[in-house]
Amino acid sequence: MVVHIPEEVLTPLNELLDCTCCPRHCHAKRNTDELGYCRTDSGFNISSIVPHRGEEPVISGEHGICNVFFTHCNMQCLYCQNYQISRNGQHDQSKNMELIDAVENIEDILGQGGKCVGFVSASHCIPQMRVIINALESRGRKPTYVFNTNAYDKWQTIKSLETVIDVYLPDLKYIDSELARQYSDTPDYPEIAMSALREMYRQKGSNIVLSDDGIIESGLIIRHLILPGHVENSKQCLKFIAEEFSPSVHVSLMAQYYPTPAVADHPELGRCLTQEEYDEVLEELYRLGFFQGWVQELESQQCYRPDFERPEVFK
Repeated sequence: MVVHIPEEVLTPLNELLDCTCCPRHCHAKRNTDELGYCRTDSGFNISSIVPHRGEEPVISGEHGICNVFFTHCNMQCLYCQNYQISRNGQHDQSKNMELIDAVENIEDILGQGGKCVGFVSASHCIPQMRVIINALESRGRKPTYVFNTNAYDKWQTIKSLETVIDVYLPDLKYIDSELARQYSDTPDYPEIAMSALREMYRQKGSNIVLSDDGIIESGLIIRHLILPGHVENSKQCLKFIAEEFSPSVHVSLMAQYYPTPAVADHPELGRCLTQEEYDEVLEELYRLGFFQGWVQELESQQCYRPDFERPEVFK
């Protein structure tokens, strides 16, 4: 059977002819070999489309969220747990997926009971994300769309997604610009992320909307991953959220950091968190008055380790 997707669904890809969709503003011509920082073209650069039950409970629910994992990234965090797919390096066309295959994979997972579709590390592939959403909706699908992002996003881009994205799931990685430079090649990360978060908060505020069965339908959840040796950065990130927005914002404080092979010998990143570091950040969370969200146990560093070389990434 020939599957037809309307031509207008593909319109967002025109933005990739002179790409400025992320703060890097590469002006890459991604329909040619003239690629930018992320080394991705105008195809659907997707590593995996899988159900994931390890997100926050209101996102995963019983059936898990259908996560679409884009390859490469507009940041290059030394410690990235998705390092198997996030390193830019040489462009690899073998990871390009046909649009109809992506859409049918998503539909198959939604058919198993999931209600949310998450786009993971999509900041450099916003046009492709829009096309997938357009294609799903042209086929009568209207799941809850979750934008799972490192927050290295232009606030103007976030504003353009106001009627498209239901749930924002951003990280706030750094307040310290020198850390951002050293660890992620993004010295301007704090100012960029703060502006993006302000726009997300303008759209969604502190409240989240849940379905009758407790699955998120709209809202903002801000994640922060505690890094070993950098408790002060974590405390400043939490302080920014509390003072700039409100302690009523849903925060997901993550203790799952573990050293990947790339940082196994790093003087600061080559170890897991200590109990003392974890307790100090947790104490600050409560001191600032946060009362909505989730806190990972310190033992979570043994969990949530994806393997993108396996079909079932999170088995």
